[in-house]
Amino acid sequence: MKRYDIKTTDTETLRKWYYLMSLGRALDEKAPSYLLQSLGWSYHAPYAGHDGIQLAIGQVFHRGEDYLFPYYRDMLTVLSAGMTAEEIILNGISKATDPSSGGRHMSNHFAKPEWHIENISSATGTHDLHAVGVARAMVYYDHKGIAITSHGESATSEGYVYEAINGASNEQLPVIFVLQDNGYGISVPKKDQTANRKVADNFSGFKNLRIIHCNGKDVFDSMNAMTEAREHAINTHNPVIVHANCVRIGSHSNSDKQTLYRDENELAYVKAADPLQKFRRMLLRYNRLTEEELKQIEAQAKKDLSTANRKAMAAPEPDPATIFDYVLPEPYLPQKYTDGTHKEENGEKKTLVTAINETLKAEFRHNPDTFLWGQDVANKDKGGVFNVTKGMQQEFGPKRIFNAPIAEDYIVGTANGMCRFDPKIHVVVEGAEFADYFWPAIEQYVECTHEYWRSNGQFTPNLTLRLASGGYIGGGLYHSQTIEGALTSIPGARIVYPSFADDAAGLLRTSIRSKGFTIFLEPKAQYNSVEAAGFVPEDFEVPFGKARIRRPGSDLSMITYGNTTHFCLSVAEKLKKEHNWDVEVIDIRSLIPLDTETIFASVKKTGKVLIVHEDKVFSGFGAEIAGIVGTEMFRYLDAPIQRVGSTFTPVGFHPVLEKAILPGEERIYNAAKALLEY
Repeated sequence: MKRYDIKTTDTETLRKWYYLMSLGRALDEKAPSYLLQSLGWSYHAPYAGHDGIQLAIGQVFHRGEDYLFPYYRDMLTVLSAGMTAEEIILNGISKATDPSSGGRHMSNHFAKPEWHIENISSATGTHDLHAVGVARAMVYYDHKGIAITSHGESATSEGYVYEAINGASNEQLPVIFVLQDNGYGISVPKKDQTANRKVADNFSGFKNLRIIHCNGKDVFDSMNAMTEAREHAINTHNPVIVHANCVRIGSHSNSDKQTLYRDENELAYVKAADPLQKFRRMLLRYNRLTEEELKQIEAQAKKDLSTANRKAMAAPEPDPATIFDYVLPEPYLPQKYTDGTHKEENGEKKTLVTAINETLKAEFRHNPDTFLWGQDVANKDKGGVFNVTKGMQQEFGPKRIFNAPIAEDYIVGTANGMCRFDPKIHVVVEGAEFADYFWPAIEQYVECTHEYWRSNGQFTPNLTLRLASGGYIGGGLYHSQTIEGALTSIPGARIVYPSFADDAAGLLRTSIRSKGFTIFLEPKAQYNSVEAAGFVPEDFEVPFGKARIRRPGSDLSMITYGNTTHFCLSVAEKLKKEHNWDVEVIDIRSLIPLDTETIFASVKKTGKVLIVHEDKVFSGFGAEIAGIVGTEMFRYLDAPIQRVGSTFTPVGFHPVLEKAILPGEERIYNAAKALLEY
């Protein structure tokens, strides 16, 4: 391995390093002035004191081979990796030509996705999981490269950082986790964050993990540490932690005032430990560069910064008309079953679980770049709690179908990361064994929904997230909840909830063939039910945003989905038999996007609307449907819109409690009858 030191490193390299460090520091010090002039850069986290390690990260990054996940303090890192001062200023002042996000993401979040300097979240440490996921793809596709993820030492307090390091160690993946330790998490000192003074030592017992400590203030020690880490990760496919001891010379950010928690002696110490000044003194002491040469480099850096500033200031502002661009990508459009319906044919009826299982297998044969993982999904002859993925690992192998740790955010976060490697990849994950257990992954869910919009259309995870949802199985808390009401409030995901085997197959096929993020909710009470079974045509496809009229009628529109679709159909037949009322039952199937056209046409015909779903009435998705219908169709209504759903309580375990909480046929029948009599 090449070793760097002040005596043997060639002069041109030293010149380049000093130029980058001088330019970076000039940028770091200029950033606050933009805010003072009301020009932007309202968030700035100064990097001064992290100079050695950040220069080194950028220098060892191999463009075209590696993936870099910088955090919000990594200004010198991305400058060292090749980004220009102009590009950094464009991000800082949120111009339309900002390569990171076109002004959509927060300032000081530097990225250049075309070089795989990745756009990351403001939630510190979440990107570690993405780095692990992309490294998994590198290994699978035999790609020579590494993933580098960087953040402060305090981010290791987050559970998903532990999960990322654990997962990379277990799977033996080439990831370098750089911990830039400046002793503080905003104002919280290290002693309140970690059991070990050096946080990397918390991971010292991990198998397959290399830990390298370095002086992050020193250019040469940092370069040697990062070079050694990259070579180790490349040669062994094992992860490395580089723990870099740094100082934070400034406040955490421009919204922080460090004099409120750091005394004068400490501030004097960190200022005296300035890595840039130390490097400058070394260059002079060992006669590598003269004072005149250093001043020329500093002058050139300031001149280049002035030029970059002038160009960035002239760049266009983001266009407010573009806010709806890149919320969701265009989906795959079904070729044969364009309306998502088919004529019932003679043949064997399939249960909902069989339809999903067979569709997964068919799509995995169709596209060799599909992958599936989750909890308990690939253990011998078992395929999850409900055997939805039964037989898949046997057919497609353990590299495409495998078990994940019981860590929901790891499951989702690494899927996000793996999709970054190549747009041809599509990942299907079982996000949790029951939808109720999905909440630990909600941060990564949000990441997935934001990616396409936040990156200005440069990346979207091609990901289908399956969740066994709903009750009526006597499961109680954590086994009987339905969570779509909460998820639909976050833009950036398609959400579908089929009720029948054919729709489950068709929507799943469309999801796996589509670009972007889809939540596929499965009513687990219907997995093996006779009511949900049906004939499933070969290669059946259902478009997103297209409802299905399961029963036509003229007196009342019942709008429903999931488990309650079957109750509504039963109630409609009963109302017809007892009172000769014709009730139209619309199975919306797709919540986002929503087929308002079919809903509106039905309302015009019937004049009365009953919205039925399993989720809670209060704040359930039915409230949104009611709001849309009430606003757009008010003149056609002959009665108030009514809703039936669960009580505003958790779902109880005892059958008596479950029956009192979840909507059933009796509750739906009474509401429908009252509305029809209105």
